[in-house]
Amino acid sequence: MKNIYISQNADRKLIDYLTSYDRTIHFVPNGNRTYPAVDAHADIYYCQTGVAQHARIIKAGLCEIGEKYPDNIPFNAVFLDRYCIHNLKHTSPSLLKEAKALGLEPVHVKQGYTKCNCVVVDGHSLITADGGIIGNLKKYPDIDVLPICQGFVRLDGFEYGFLGGASGRVGDEIIFNGNLSAHPDYEAIMQFIASRGLKVKFFPDYPLTDIGSILADF
Repeated sequence: MKNIYISQNADRKLIDYLTSYDRTIHFVPNGNRTYPAVDAHADIYYCQTGVAQHARIIKAGLCEIGEKYPDNIPFNAVFLDRYCIHNLKHTSPSLLKEAKALGLEPVHVKQGYTKCNCVVVDGHSLITADGGIIGNLKKYPDIDVLPICQGFVRLDGFEYGFLGGASGRVGDEIIFNGNLSAHPDYEAIMQFIASRGLKVKFFPDYPLTDIGSILADF
């Protein structure tokens, strides 16, 4: 059976919806290795190596995640069909090895919380508010990027969280943890995802909340 990895702090409505996929749901508990705001975030401890048939979820080893930034970001990378995107100064050697085995080109960005900042739509499309990521990816015309405004996502302990951390792709659906329609770029996000032939699910009863991504194998 395929798997989904998600924070134990995810909203009950989201969890109940994910059970409809008939997948094994693995909850990331509090009290792991890093600071409380991201302690139960799946994208700290796991990396999803793309959104294609070869993609899988890789788990960090016990000694690969540290308490503070940048020691807690080695697995917070984005895998696309042709690229592995991350702050390559801090990427886990095991992830770089996986990227090489898949024939991916490593792409350096300054943002260490790369996955937190990116909604990975398909193997060549993503959504982000991070100006550094947007600027760096302009060098790669085969990567389609939808720039959005920063903020409008809740993350306890911080001024705001990130839309990538409040979302994830499961099958042919991009799922958002909270009320996407309240985001200023809602219409553009919906159109961008629809143009890739994918569906959208969100939950209007509560605010968009960064829970460290919804990670699923394919």
